[in-house]
Amino acid sequence: MVSQKPKKGNLLVAEPSLTGDVSFNRSVVLIAEHNNEGSVGFILNKPLDYTICDLVSDITIPFQVFNGGPVEQDNLYFIHKVPELIENSIEISDGIFWGGNFEMTVELINNGTITEQDIRFFLGYSGWGTSQLDQELSSKSWVVLPNEYESDILEKSANAFWKEKMVELGGDYLLWSNAPENPSLN
Repeated sequence: MVSQKPKKGNLLVAEPSLTGDVSFNRSVVLIAEHNNEGSVGFILNKPLDYTICDLVSDITIPFQVFNGGPVEQDNLYFIHKVPELIENSIEISDGIFWGGNFEMTVELINNGTITEQDIRFFLGYSGWGTSQLDQELSSKSWVVLPNEYESDILEKSANAFWKEKMVELGGDYLLWSNAPENPSLN
């Protein structure tokens, strides 16, 4: 179930030992790109206190915005499962796509063609330079898992996603599934 070689479309699940890392504590990251130059991903389970309407005045429907990661947090990114509607989308894997024609996306959201189950917006992204992710995997900061949800991953509850992964991993991870986010408050 656990793979050690990350690839595009996999999930990175933060090890419980990352408790001091503000960006990645209890994170589940979808790897959008992984090659010899590095890796890019989006944190799937860190909703922000913004809606897309707060950031893009042309959008009238208040879709939730997520913290995609610590890199370029002043830029907006999106993943979706409707490449037939959004031109220039880049396939990540298994029915999940990254980006595309933003003006077209705005129009499709406003007219109700694209719903919140079809798309997820992020401020920033998670990025790793050449072999940086491999080093973090060697130091046991992450568990690499396949994306068994495929395009349905956009419908996963952000609040319980990391805990669900801990339960699925079982063993010692079960202990962490019910631990408080900040152990010092225990």
